[in-house]
Amino acid sequence: MSYCTSFIFLVLFSLLASFRAYAQNPGYLYHFCPNTTTYTRNSTYFTNLKTLLSSISSPDASYSTGFQNSTVGRDPDRVTGLFLCRGDLSPEVCRRCVAFSVNETLTRWCPNESEVVLYYGECMLRYSNRNIISTQHRPTYVGYVCQPEKTYLKNSTYSSNLETLLSSLSSSYNQSFSYGFQRLKEGQNPDMVFGLFLCRAYVSFEICRDCISFAVKDTLNHCPNEKEALIYYDECMLLYTDRNILLDPVTKIGELMVVNQQNATANNPVRFSKVVLSLMNEAADEATASPRKFAFKKENYAPSQTVYVLVQCMPDLTTVMCSSCLKQTIKNLPSDKIGARLLSPSCILRYDIYPFYNETYQEVASNDMHGKRSPSVSLPLFFFFFWVEFVEFMYLAGKEENSMQVIIIAIVVPLGVYVLLFIVISSFYVTTRLKNTYETATADDGGDDITTAGSFQFDFKAVEAATNNFSERNKLGQGGFGEVYKGTFPNRLQVAVKRLSKTSVQGEKEFKNEVIVVAKLQHRNLVKLLGFCFEREEKILIYEYVPNKSLDYFVFDSTMKRQLDWTRRHNIIRGIARGVLYLHQDSRLTIIHRDLKASNVLLDASLNPKIADFGMARIFGIDQTEASTRRVVGTYGYMSPEYAMYGQFSMKSDVYSFGILVLEIISGKKNSSLYKMDDHAGNLVTYTWRLWRNGSPLEVVDPSFQENCQENETRRCIHIALLCVQEEVEDRPTMSEIIQMLTTSSIALPVPQPPGFFLRMKHEEIREAGPTMDSSALCSVDDASITRLTPR
Repeated sequence: MSYCTSFIFLVLFSLLASFRAYAQNPGYLYHFCPNTTTYTRNSTYFTNLKTLLSSISSPDASYSTGFQNSTVGRDPDRVTGLFLCRGDLSPEVCRRCVAFSVNETLTRWCPNESEVVLYYGECMLRYSNRNIISTQHRPTYVGYVCQPEKTYLKNSTYSSNLETLLSSLSSSYNQSFSYGFQRLKEGQNPDMVFGLFLCRAYVSFEICRDCISFAVKDTLNHCPNEKEALIYYDECMLLYTDRNILLDPVTKIGELMVVNQQNATANNPVRFSKVVLSLMNEAADEATASPRKFAFKKENYAPSQTVYVLVQCMPDLTTVMCSSCLKQTIKNLPSDKIGARLLSPSCILRYDIYPFYNETYQEVASNDMHGKRSPSVSLPLFFFFFWVEFVEFMYLAGKEENSMQVIIIAIVVPLGVYVLLFIVISSFYVTTRLKNTYETATADDGGDDITTAGSFQFDFKAVEAATNNFSERNKLGQGGFGEVYKGTFPNRLQVAVKRLSKTSVQGEKEFKNEVIVVAKLQHRNLVKLLGFCFEREEKILIYEYVPNKSLDYFVFDSTMKRQLDWTRRHNIIRGIARGVLYLHQDSRLTIIHRDLKASNVLLDASLNPKIADFGMARIFGIDQTEASTRRVVGTYGYMSPEYAMYGQFSMKSDVYSFGILVLEIISGKKNSSLYKMDDHAGNLVTYTWRLWRNGSPLEVVDPSFQENCQENETRRCIHIALLCVQEEVEDRPTMSEIIQMLTTSSIALPVPQPPGFFLRMKHEEIREAGPTMDSSALCSVDDASITRLTPR
């Protein structure tokens, strides 16, 4: 009994002692104070330092994230500092450590040094008179233009207005960096200042922000007193002036031409010049028709030698203004040099013989500092170290009394408690991770905040005005969760406005999911999300306006389909494949679309495909390959067998939908319709398979383009489509393999097996896929009715 009493007493005593020690001062490890520069207590630097340390040790500091940095003052008395806490600590422990280290550094370790690094077991504190936290991207300087005939005084009203305007344009919180363009004005006449910035459409939010921030400082250095100044970089441009550029957006003032004086060295310089002019005109036409007034092109002018072209207008210019500016620029720019550019406040044009733009740009969002913290591991570690000390103590006590019973109790009991505790915490951690992985980004109300998704939030009244109060004349179509309208903002920017139905039960989840998912994506074959509106009962998404509507509008219409010859159809197939590959593999996230179909593929002015409607998409973890759900969403006819029947989905589910889409593009027929062959009725997949088996797959080809059909390419695409719709998941290729199959004709293709068939009978209803399935499956609106699904 005495051993039991001693054991309980020791446990309680050790727990209390350990927790007391845990709550004591942080454990000092190391400090570094290079005595290169010092300060005095009555200096501006010391005042700035106290302000900085007070800020990062205040109760409102970012202890929940365990990190914060800050800068106070201006050179030469600028102070930059930060703290970093260990990831397994609670916010309270982090706060105590930071407060303790701030006090220690000023009173004990480094009382007069300008640069300090201080390490404790729980946190780290650092400050310096150097910029230790700058990660700014330094833009590539091109040139500047000042107007010396008009100047201003430093303390004048114009100077004050200019400072306010530049501060607004370069503010870190300016959401216009997401769109890469903004016009502003500040003050009243005669001291009114107008300004704008424009970033290249392929640069990220961060690069645009850093470029404009750098340009503001650089412009004031180059043009310290001029009322009008313009500075150009490869990544952006900045302009301010006392002229009203809101009323007169097209101007030739401030033009800058940069020409590489080396002549084209190709064997055929005439060919080079011809290719350059052709590309510039094609790019100009594409940019004029695009919402962001931007385009780039490339083409070989000789074997293994390529020329690259980029054009861009101010996004708020009209189509006529943009076209006029670019055409005039093309006339003025020489085309016989190996590189040249003409920059103006209204439009720019550049060509060169190396890729100076990033055509495969992927947006890399910064880590979410507002996410949930991982469960703390300090508790199991505490018990582990306590157990080690306790076993050592009991072992020595047992040796003294020659009692194996004491030793066994000392080892087994604490070890069992520790293992049990470790299993419980680990299970909780794994369950939480799995839940976060399997559920959509905003499947519950505690999900990601859509207001931090990186897109610009629009005011409802502005959206209402842009769509003419959501008039029927502006209506573009209607989807599963609401209506889509065309909108035009005062700056003449045309957008597509997706207004969620107020009566939709599932709509809010799909809306939040679409904002979170699409805001993190950027690819030329994905529709671009420009912003959102989330006010009262209104849930609205604002997308780039794609003038040619959706793919089904062309493929299934007897008149419109004639615009799609085989070259364009093949280009659409490859573009969709590239977009899906980006979702699956090349983006920072792994995303399963789950509703890939003809009506969710939009076509731009050049009939290039853009995948849209991400309301049903799911985000996968890094190592995750599949998931399951009780709530089947999507469109029957495009669903893979394992998803429609059992709720199991993966990247191969999108591959199946892609295969259906390819067959529809080639045939001009809907998979949801019935087709008869040899007295047997079946859907498009069944029909195509029977033609393939009979050795006549080209009979499925749409008659509207049979005359210019490339038989080998078409047959190969049908072959690839049949591989995509295989019944067994493992028999379907990945999207990266599909891209290789589409672009490299020398790759041998596997022999397809009979696909998974889903036949549509009018008298049948949906059957439940099993006891774990929800009987009310959610499907998007489509021409195909929802019916029972029967596998072959």
